[in-house]
Amino acid sequence: MNAWNEHVSAALLGTERRPAPRLPEAPAEDGDAAGRLLDQAAVLAVRRRAGLRPPRCAAGPIAPAPPEELPVVPAPAAARLARILAGEQIRVLPEWLDAAAAHGYRVPARLLPDLLEKGRSDRMLRPSIARSAGRRGVWLALQNTDWAYLVGAGDDPGGGEEVWQTGTRNQRVAYLSALRGSDPAKAREALKETWSKEPAPDRTAFLATFAQGLSPDDEEFLEAALEDRGKDVRQLASDLLARLPGSAYGRRMAIRARACLRAESRPVVTSTARNRRQTWILVEPPHAHDEDLARDGVPFHPSGSFAPGARAGGPVGTRAAWLREILARTPLSTWTDLFGLPPMEIVCLPVADAADTDGRSTRDVHIGWARAALGQRDVPWARALLKGGVMVDEPEALADLLAVLPADERDTAAAGLIRWVEGQPELLRVLERVPGPWRGELADAVVAVLTAAADRPTHRHEHTLLQLGRLADQSLAPEAAPRLEALAHRLDPASAAAPVLADLIETLRFRSDMIKELSL
Repeated sequence: MNAWNEHVSAALLGTERRPAPRLPEAPAEDGDAAGRLLDQAAVLAVRRRAGLRPPRCAAGPIAPAPPEELPVVPAPAAARLARILAGEQIRVLPEWLDAAAAHGYRVPARLLPDLLEKGRSDRMLRPSIARSAGRRGVWLALQNTDWAYLVGAGDDPGGGEEVWQTGTRNQRVAYLSALRGSDPAKAREALKETWSKEPAPDRTAFLATFAQGLSPDDEEFLEAALEDRGKDVRQLASDLLARLPGSAYGRRMAIRARACLRAESRPVVTSTARNRRQTWILVEPPHAHDEDLARDGVPFHPSGSFAPGARAGGPVGTRAAWLREILARTPLSTWTDLFGLPPMEIVCLPVADAADTDGRSTRDVHIGWARAALGQRDVPWARALLKGGVMVDEPEALADLLAVLPADERDTAAAGLIRWVEGQPELLRVLERVPGPWRGELADAVVAVLTAAADRPTHRHEHTLLQLGRLADQSLAPEAAPRLEALAHRLDPASAAAPVLADLIETLRFRSDMIKELSL
């Protein structure tokens, strides 16, 4: 028995029954057998650890990280990133990463481990990390399975054509996306070869790459995907076909839509109008649902259609939901051809229910058109729906259309929408859909809302101020800070609005300095 085992036995049996053997270097007998046991055990533990031989490693040496192509961020920006990763203004981290990538910089190598750890728990952060981590970030991710999400997460799939056969799903999606940008036909053929062998989640991910470079050449493949056994695959195929101009899918939906909406000329009933007639849109929602409609992406129970509701934005009847889905998938040229009018005049036409049902037909038609304009990225229709003042009671649907407008029109249209819904519960839901940064007229409208909420010390306005402050600190352009400081100076420091504005101003100043450092 060795010395360590003898000490273990003494500890188990007790030093009175079995005293521990004395080590040569132990001091003279002091009468405290238990204390000597513990002291000698500490010495033996150090010996065991110091003399431990490391196991032989079968793995070869790790390949060095590849050389970087991008410069590291300036020193002040790196120091600020370290503060952000330590917890200071952590919510601005995505903006910092995107701004660094936009200026052609990468994250310093010493901060990559902390940054990659953030991406473990925050999936929304991963695309921004992939754009700014540089080649060293991917190299580190290859050494640590906890960071493997980064491999293939960016635009670079991490290899050549062999990635399509051997890579992870993310790598293969990245490869297919890049190929769709340069050679859509080759990407389509590559997917055809493996399509039947891919699991449904992978088929869905691969089919989503068809959004890039979508053309009539993809129609045959997408039509076949409508018969796929995967529900998500079928739905995605129908969504892509709805965006494809001149497709057979679009013609099928147009036939259905024209059965639901028709033009009717009615006399204008006013004291001054004589022999004048006006075009009305007469609405008859579909009465039945069949297999062909389901195949084309209209489910029997579309989202929110389980029960009729009277309030704006509430649940709708099943027939109304079918109508919205059909209109959303119908080419918008159907209506310019039918009515012979530009979109701005069409959206202003009066709408009537053919059967005088629940009076919601105007809203259902406009929502269907708004979804179609969003899916088809149709600027004239998006502009008409936003400027025409329709669907004021469905402002979230209008807010989604802002992304379709040209950049130089977006802020003005968004500001008009904010003024429409100011003081209504939908305000915050609308602003959540408005992409930042908020500048110009949009910033003016947001500051006006903040000012109105700060000047009214009611519980409802305090809630609006708090929630809007949380949105504005990430989206409002930093140059709005001086105006908010002027507002804060005239407020009572004890008011509920004071700390909210103080936090907002601090974040805007932080973001302003951050952007300046990355612009060096």
